[in-house]
Amino acid sequence: MQSSSTDPVFLSAAEQGRLIRDRKLSPVELVQAYLARIERWNPVLCAYITVCADAALAEARAAEQEIAAGRWRGPLHGLPFGVKDQLNTKGVKTTLGSRILADNVPDHDATVITRLKAAGAILIGKENLHEFGKGGTIEFAYGQPRNPWNIEHNPASSSSGSGIAVASGFTSGSLGEDTGGSVRSPAAANGVVGLRPTFGRVSRWGGVMYGWTADVIGPLTRTIEDNALFLQAIAGHDPKDALSSTRPVPDYAAALNGNLKGLTLGVVEEMTWPQGVNPEVAAAMEEALRTLEALGATVTKVSLPRAKYAVPLQLLTSDSDIAAMMLKQWRTRWRELDVGTRTRLAAGCLVPAAVYHRAMRGRAVVRREVLDMLGTVDALLCPTSLNPPGRIDATKENVDSAEAMQQKVLLRRISTYPFSMANVPAIAVPAGFTKTGLPLSLQIAAKPFDETTVFRVAHVFERSTQWHTRHPDLTKLAPAAGKESRS
Repeated sequence: MQSSSTDPVFLSAAEQGRLIRDRKLSPVELVQAYLARIERWNPVLCAYITVCADAALAEARAAEQEIAAGRWRGPLHGLPFGVKDQLNTKGVKTTLGSRILADNVPDHDATVITRLKAAGAILIGKENLHEFGKGGTIEFAYGQPRNPWNIEHNPASSSSGSGIAVASGFTSGSLGEDTGGSVRSPAAANGVVGLRPTFGRVSRWGGVMYGWTADVIGPLTRTIEDNALFLQAIAGHDPKDALSSTRPVPDYAAALNGNLKGLTLGVVEEMTWPQGVNPEVAAAMEEALRTLEALGATVTKVSLPRAKYAVPLQLLTSDSDIAAMMLKQWRTRWRELDVGTRTRLAAGCLVPAAVYHRAMRGRAVVRREVLDMLGTVDALLCPTSLNPPGRIDATKENVDSAEAMQQKVLLRRISTYPFSMANVPAIAVPAGFTKTGLPLSLQIAAKPFDETTVFRVAHVFERSTQWHTRHPDLTKLAPAAGKESRS
């Protein structure tokens, strides 16, 4: 573990941006530093599928010239970013982590990428993921993603590479996609910040959104301020996305100057202390609650008894949505898909229509319970994950018993799925480490479109702790001789 240093690759994006603005840091040197780290350690960690080295350097030179000429575009100008390889990129292959799309090169950028480029940010690469952006992949087509804190452990799914890249000092920030926790879980496992925005807050156009009723795009960053800057750049209505909101986008940075006095924070009992919660997770959560109370918040226990139903309800509906969108691939290229993808999503094809519609009504009941509770408190709290990152070999075991179902399906998802089902903003924030050095994380959720409260609580907590200043020491990693990288 490395503490915070002056190494520019581990500075916050906000600090990098200020240094670039003041011409104390060169965008070219920053991109070169990230590319050097990617070249050295990506073969081990498999964060990237495609690295846009030449294009990124050319854009960095252009950014440097613009800034020198007085045409500074804002805090992200000259900063590199990566995106989950589920977002279309013009002229750059978009594989969705699947062999069947190995040669897919879109003719357009997703709206979020267009907006980041307009802010002066530089695309450095496409990040590894579970096949088609869904969990359950067993054999990764582009290399097994590994946790930089311990490469024998899982970086979580499905925006795996997006979490690895930020934690490892491969980029200033990343974009991921979250259906049931695919931004928040990798953020938690890799010790970084990850936001699931309100459904409709960020355009999904140009992203391959198979989970039509739940998928959202969100940023993964090293700090809360960075996350607010990235969300500011990508949020807002997009006429290309019929489901994007027309609500005005607030100034998220303004939320970072507050305190917690007068706020009531509800700790969800069912999502914090269920049977089977890891003792180190529970201890870190208790410490986080004491910290929040000391900072002036009123912390109270609350109950969401229907939260546990979010897991089967989302699996019944989102998996069925995804399966329906991919019928052509099932019928023509079945054996080219990973067996984990086939197993999970083939089951989605078998959900009867009557069951699907009842499950959709059930989702509305769970959503209402969450929203009603958010009418009585300012934010809801729970761990982002109820277990530390597991070993890669253990997470690939079959679910063959009721105990395995509890540990590998319900316990793994109960802390994130209810907020996805309610379509509310939720953020993962570093909140400690296990005795063996694996990251732990606090999750904060608020009312729909109230990302400002999420940022406010998270930022005050972050300022009072030092967890975000620690980074994995990659110098201890053994080289992988390029076996698992296709960059």
